[in-house]
Amino acid sequence: MSIFSAAVVNLEGIDDIQDFSRETDEESSMSSEIHNHLYDLMQIGNRAFRENRLDQAIEFYSEANNVKPGNSIILSNRCAAYIRISHFLKHRPPSDSENNPLSGLDPTTLAGLALKDAEKVMSLHSNSVTSYILKANALILLEKYDLAQDFICSGLQIEPQSFSLMNLKRSVDNIFMRRSQVRSQRTDDYDCTLCLKLLYEPTTTPCGHSFCRSCLFQTMDRGNRCPLCRRVLFYSPGSCSISVTLNNIIQKNFPEEYAERKMENDSLTNPGADLLPLFVMDVILPCQKFHLNIFEPRYRLMVRRIMEGNHRMGMTVIDSTTGSVADYACEVEIIDYEPLPDGRFFIEVESRRRCRIIRNWDQDGYRIAEIEWVEDTYPSEGTERDDLLEMTQGAAEFASQWIKGAQEAVQGDEVKLAKLFKAQGLMPSTRNPERFSFWLATLTNRRPSDKLDLLRMRDTKERIRRSLLYMKGDCYFRR
Repeated sequence: MSIFSAAVVNLEGIDDIQDFSRETDEESSMSSEIHNHLYDLMQIGNRAFRENRLDQAIEFYSEANNVKPGNSIILSNRCAAYIRISHFLKHRPPSDSENNPLSGLDPTTLAGLALKDAEKVMSLHSNSVTSYILKANALILLEKYDLAQDFICSGLQIEPQSFSLMNLKRSVDNIFMRRSQVRSQRTDDYDCTLCLKLLYEPTTTPCGHSFCRSCLFQTMDRGNRCPLCRRVLFYSPGSCSISVTLNNIIQKNFPEEYAERKMENDSLTNPGADLLPLFVMDVILPCQKFHLNIFEPRYRLMVRRIMEGNHRMGMTVIDSTTGSVADYACEVEIIDYEPLPDGRFFIEVESRRRCRIIRNWDQDGYRIAEIEWVEDTYPSEGTERDDLLEMTQGAAEFASQWIKGAQEAVQGDEVKLAKLFKAQGLMPSTRNPERFSFWLATLTNRRPSDKLDLLRMRDTKERIRRSLLYMKGDCYFRR
């Protein structure tokens, strides 16, 4: 038995549906056998509708629509069933949802399907008052009251004495009257129980509790249970949608406070041109590309915020000499992002440019840094510039031979071969000596302290010399 049999849902003009004629239309090319099958489907669907087994009714109406698409009776009856289910779910008490959760489409989606069927019926019979009643009911369920009022008035012009349309008009008029007379009072009913602020981008769990979307996932980074009732939740950022109706209510009733919450959220996802969230793991040089498995709760939160912003973060390390975050970092961009079912993220990043950390502080468990971008100092033209370009070109030729020799030395080791091919593909133009010097430095594995020295260095020639020295002493050529 369907769950919808537990409650009778009364709507204006949706109390009953139309019966399908057993007689075959003379102009129809449909055989009598197919017509009889269609008639049986509609009879079973109508019986299910009248017994409030609405989900079953929709199944039979949809099957009938496949047999004979574009029939106004089939579409009208299915539209009525969609409306009644949507109305039932929309007015279902929260306690029922906690004790007996339902699966399937949400009320807004069902109302949208009803609206599509109503529009098809209206296109077939524009002078039928039934189509206006169906469309007005669907628009009211979607809370599009202005449009509903327009179609109600249009329907009344066709049939001024329609009780259903007049009752719908009174209902919509009452809604507009309440909106104009009653000012919403700010209560904690619209507060998130986690951050104790006005709900922003609210999401409602299957157990019926609403939280800010970001607050819920910040909590779920440490366990997959509802923060209030401790029910297990099977959620991921990609599958969790915002509660559209609740979000619209909050925006309309508390616009100023909602705008403040939006500015607060935007400041977290886009901290600013001179601010950078830090992933403290290792020293990274520009011109590198690699994968990361993000599993710590603080960094899962950070990555979610980054992906809502510019997809960029800084990577640095704890300086062994000071015991604190190093004074230099490298900006990396997330170029591929895969959220995993257990809440982790598998990401691919590419390093872009270096920066100096002026100061850093804690924000929700991870570090935020105020930074300044750093570039090498070298002449833009003249003899020194030409010398630098000549040195860079020579280093590029050596690097090509070095990579070729390294590939021969590690034949059979697929991992090292793949690493060399990837590095070769990232080789920048020699017309940018600074970037080329960093790429040269990535060809060999160095200690974090060595790489940190290379980041701090402002002399491009010295970085190229040191990188060449590292390459000449690399283990590839000692095999």
